[in-house]
Amino acid sequence: MIYLDHNATTPLRPEALEAMLPWLGERWGNPSSPHRFGHDARVAVEGARERIAACVGCRPSEIVFCGTGTESDNLALRGSAHALRPKGRHLVTTAIEHHAVLHTCRALEAEGFRVTYLPVSAGGVVDLDALEASLGPETILVSVMHANNDTGVVQPVEEIAALTRERGVRLHVDAVQTAGKLARRPGDLGADLVTFSAHKLYGPKGVGALYVREGTPLTPVTTGGGHERGFRAGTENVAGIVGFAEAAARTFDGLEAESRRVSGLRDRLERQLLETVPRVSVNGAGSTRVPNTSSLSFQGIDGESIVLGLDLRGICASTGSACSTGEPEPSHVLLAMGLSRREAQGSIRLSLGRATRDEDVDVTVAALAETVQQLRRISSVR
Repeated sequence: MIYLDHNATTPLRPEALEAMLPWLGERWGNPSSPHRFGHDARVAVEGARERIAACVGCRPSEIVFCGTGTESDNLALRGSAHALRPKGRHLVTTAIEHHAVLHTCRALEAEGFRVTYLPVSAGGVVDLDALEASLGPETILVSVMHANNDTGVVQPVEEIAALTRERGVRLHVDAVQTAGKLARRPGDLGADLVTFSAHKLYGPKGVGALYVREGTPLTPVTTGGGHERGFRAGTENVAGIVGFAEAAARTFDGLEAESRRVSGLRDRLERQLLETVPRVSVNGAGSTRVPNTSSLSFQGIDGESIVLGLDLRGICASTGSACSTGEPEPSHVLLAMGLSRREAQGSIRLSLGRATRDEDVDVTVAALAETVQQLRRISSVR
């Protein structure tokens, strides 16, 4: 199989698995327990916290471990909204956020908060003028993803951070799709809160983290204990956290060279497709993108059919976010970029990774050309 769905999840690094195994077996202590087993587990968790902080560019005390990236987003949004409610009830986000943010914003609206959903350009970039105009005395939080999971388009979060800082508004950045892909350290983005997920950078599923800048007001979403400095109650996933740290340390090491390699493969794949397959376009092609992601629209056929055709040929791809798979609606991201429903439904996402090689690109282009030709032939017969 050729795996081109790394934005959905990445394979666990062997080194991360090896680091996890003792904590899944003979070293089973609870890190909150006072005895030796508990102490050893606590040392492992705090050591992992230090390693992850060094990767992302912050203090270890500013890392809060969560169960997933979705939980991290929820803690950032709900925790900020509830903590800052006395100052105002207005939040700002974009129309292309992950559902972990969009659905949480809808839930906060039901609680009486007001949310502004900013538009994006045809290239998938947030409108900074619209953002600036949306900030008012009641605005307490802006939440913008660093890069989009469907298209890979990178948002100007440093410029956004300058605007929010000037207005005294807190900024949350979902960096799930950029941590371990871009050389820029997430802690240097200027945000107050930054979301990470282990399984997007070759770590285990079921563990995420939230960077909480020192002094940032945040109300816990889960209660029941004083874990994670009181921000997230619940016994820490020791094995997952240790694996997260090992994967992050190895993924961030040599990141610039790997980003260049993967970017070259992605560009070559797109170039060959555009030369080989008629009536295909690259979504967000003119914008800055993470190195591994390509969103492609094929005229006249359905993206789900293309993905199924590729799967039969041994290639794993997707139509977009794994959290949205099975939904009848086309990608809200592509619709927000101005694509028609038909164009959005004819789109697929290819996301490359560490194991992707030149020959994988050649095989994928040939398989796509064959699949698209076959599907268009069937469509014309109908």
